[in-house]
Amino acid sequence: MNRKAHEWRFFRAGGFDQVRIDTGADLLALGDLDQKLWVALSCPTRGIEFDAHTLDLIDSDNDGHVRAPEVISAVNWAARLLKDCDLLAKGSATLPLVAINEATDEGAKLLAAARHILVSLGKPEADSVSAADTTDTARLMAGLRFNGDGIIAPAAVEDAVTKSVLESIIASLGSVTDAGGEKGVTKDLVERFFDQAREFDTWSLRAEQDQAILCLKEDTQLAATAWRAVRTKVDDYFTRCQMAAYDARAALPLSRSIEDYQQLAGKELSAGASEVAAFPLALVAAGQSLPLRNGINPAWSAAIVAFREQVVLPLLGNRDQLSAEEWADISGRFAAYEGWLADKPETQVEALGSAHLRMVLSGGHELALLELIAQDTALASEVEAIASVDRLVHYVRDLGALVNNFVSFRNFYTGVDKAVFQAGTLYLDGRSCELCIKVDDAGKHSTLANLSRVCLVYCECVNGSAKQTIAAAFTAGDSDQLMVGRNGIFYDRKGQDWNATIIRILEHPISIRQAFWSPYKRAGKMIGEQLQKFAAARSQAAETKLVTSALEAGKAPAEAPKAPPPPFDVGKFAGIFAAIGLAVGALGTALASVLTGLLDLRWWQMPLVLIGALLAVSGPSMLIAWFKLKQRNLGPLLDANGWAVNARARINIPFGTSLTGLARLPEGASALHMVDPFAEKKQRWPYYVGALLLIGMAWASWHWSALLFR
Repeated sequence: MNRKAHEWRFFRAGGFDQVRIDTGADLLALGDLDQKLWVALSCPTRGIEFDAHTLDLIDSDNDGHVRAPEVISAVNWAARLLKDCDLLAKGSATLPLVAINEATDEGAKLLAAARHILVSLGKPEADSVSAADTTDTARLMAGLRFNGDGIIAPAAVEDAVTKSVLESIIASLGSVTDAGGEKGVTKDLVERFFDQAREFDTWSLRAEQDQAILCLKEDTQLAATAWRAVRTKVDDYFTRCQMAAYDARAALPLSRSIEDYQQLAGKELSAGASEVAAFPLALVAAGQSLPLRNGINPAWSAAIVAFREQVVLPLLGNRDQLSAEEWADISGRFAAYEGWLADKPETQVEALGSAHLRMVLSGGHELALLELIAQDTALASEVEAIASVDRLVHYVRDLGALVNNFVSFRNFYTGVDKAVFQAGTLYLDGRSCELCIKVDDAGKHSTLANLSRVCLVYCECVNGSAKQTIAAAFTAGDSDQLMVGRNGIFYDRKGQDWNATIIRILEHPISIRQAFWSPYKRAGKMIGEQLQKFAAARSQAAETKLVTSALEAGKAPAEAPKAPPPPFDVGKFAGIFAAIGLAVGALGTALASVLTGLLDLRWWQMPLVLIGALLAVSGPSMLIAWFKLKQRNLGPLLDANGWAVNARARINIPFGTSLTGLARLPEGASALHMVDPFAEKKQRWPYYVGALLLIGMAWASWHWSALLFR
């Protein structure tokens, strides 16, 4: 039979339908809910006001994002381990032990693990476990000899000798950290150590079994080093002597010519000089033996002395010279040793020495360590249950809240609590902004966030050495006093205060009222700037003229008498006066037409005309602002932070107004002494001047109308 479809309930907020998730049945049916109805399909695990450990537990692929399938999987896993899923929907700071479903093997193991945790914490009588009890799982694991991770630490080994072997493994091959935070070894490390130890021991045994390899026993290595140090140079010497035997004429140049010595004569020489070391060991002659005491090249005398004492004396006895045949005999004796060294395996255990490695291999320690690792691995399921307790406790506490900030934005739109993406409250310019979002890069975030049509103010917040950047949405009031560099205070969700400074602004309409006055403010600003420029230019010109006149008065000679000005030309200026008269007449006619039309209106029609004139100026700005305010969308703000918002989450005018608080006197406050003693005194003369102007305009319009229609 087909399962009965779940009966969903929805509420409308933000201009779209959102699902209500109130019960465990709602959570269990999330897998069947069309994901087109989910408000979000993904959210980051960092940068939001939610427990990071819980998000990491849900993020099964550890990619830094929680996606819809992972949320569904977390709900289904928790539901299998609980008797009543309503506990998951409502949320609880603690997990009652009686709520765990022990009817399944997984639930029974989890219940046993929960009780073990309470016993480890000294609370065996407790009937519930909290996140504080399970968060430090490393501390819980540290109290166990075996923690199921397949890693054995020295503390878990009771036999002292086996423990020393384990420490040798760590010293040679390194270690890994177990669930309790201790350094230990795995099965792979143990097997690799003993494989290398056996290989090195096999190689060492060859020297003990073949006497030809260690021709001088324990002194062989030192002797071979002394022999190896002179081998090339002695071979060179005897080869030169053989060439001299082949041709007597070669003896002198092979011993180096007089010219070679003359090149050295002008230099400061030492026994270690490279030029000296390049000369032969001794004078070359046919059949000549190598002197071991006198007549040796100074650069090689120390090496020959060491060779004589460590090689020649033990092998051939006391000699002052060495023949070519005796040299060949010595080199042959070291051939086996050199071949044995060439076969030495590359291992990391060599530093422990052959004797120690042989002791390690002979005591059965490999089997002992592997048995301990097997015992540890056998407890993997029990220890894994401890981690499962931690997971379930966090899910019971947080999963319901996450779903109501993921599948729906219930917290944000209902105002019951702040949404997980709301970082805190910004106080600036007499307002409090509730929609504040953490951002990593203001420039990168603003590129996409600009599509939200929300007026955003990016602030750098500093608290001691800590810094963060937020984007605050201004959705009420105006933006006249918002400018880069202004300071405010930001309170995060923990109540900590941060110094906030504006570093960037995304300009968008905030309200219809602001749009109404914006044309007049722009016009007033433009006129003010032009007047300031004009006044500054006139002031600069006057100062320049004054300075120039003063300088010329001190340097220039007396000016010649100026020519008398030309007589006034009446004809020339008659046309100018006529043009001015026509212009004034035209303006007067236009003004008269307007005033006549106004005076012809009835009294109740005049306010309508004035309102129409205001709308003609402000109407386009208000209309554009209205369209943009209708388009405000939360999605781009969150998408720029890594969310995948799946709905057109509107921020309409009424809801937007609730997100930004304006300064108001507290309810019930008394307004005493509201007269400002430093307020500017009101001048009445502007009213008089205005009244006179209106009267003059009315008279002028009547007079010009009479003249025109006479």
